[in-house]
Amino acid sequence: MSPMLTFWSTIDWYPLWLSLRVAAIATLLSLLFGLGVAYALARFRFWGREALDSLITLPIVLPPTVLGYYLLVLLGRNSIFGRVYENVFGVPLVFTWQAAVIAAMFHSIPLLVKAARAALENVDRSLENAARTLGASEARIFFQITLPLARRSILAATAFAFARALGDFGVTIMIAGNIPGRTQTMAVAIYDAVQSGRSGPAMVMVLIISAVALGILYLTNRLQGEPSH
Repeated sequence: MSPMLTFWSTIDWYPLWLSLRVAAIATLLSLLFGLGVAYALARFRFWGREALDSLITLPIVLPPTVLGYYLLVLLGRNSIFGRVYENVFGVPLVFTWQAAVIAAMFHSIPLLVKAARAALENVDRSLENAARTLGASEARIFFQITLPLARRSILAATAFAFARALGDFGVTIMIAGNIPGRTQTMAVAIYDAVQSGRSGPAMVMVLIISAVALGILYLTNRLQGEPSH
């Protein structure tokens, strides 16, 4: 076997596949939840609106260790949610790849909500009002008028949220841990490789995740730069 093939065979690819799976699931869940929150913030005036916006934004400014601690308290075996999850699935939630999904969600949702809210607020309301006068339901207006007009900004925000979820480290290591073959994502694997002096694998993983992130950012810029038709 050539030295190059020997080197590549020493790379553990599981963290990459786990990171992609975690980021994809977290982004999908963030989109489903975040789009509804963004629409409510953009279109309705209700008591606690600004408090909700501040709560959604909080993970952006909190240190990852603080956010991770909150999640440990909320999801741990002594919490109500943690006990319900363990009773249903038979295993604790913390220190699983599902916990890594939750960690990634908490860092990607704020970015998605902020961008989606701005996109929805910029949609021409006169088009929606015209549809209402023609008898269109609110659901039909949203899916056939509002969402298509805001789609490029929302897709760009979704891509950016995926990139953010892909690179989460601090919260992930707090509630999912660093278990090789189970919860070790790419960011955690890079940290582990550096700490153990494996500079070669660390460099390869850094270049791979950097290339993926660069590709996502390029896609985001293209989506934001293309005119709507």
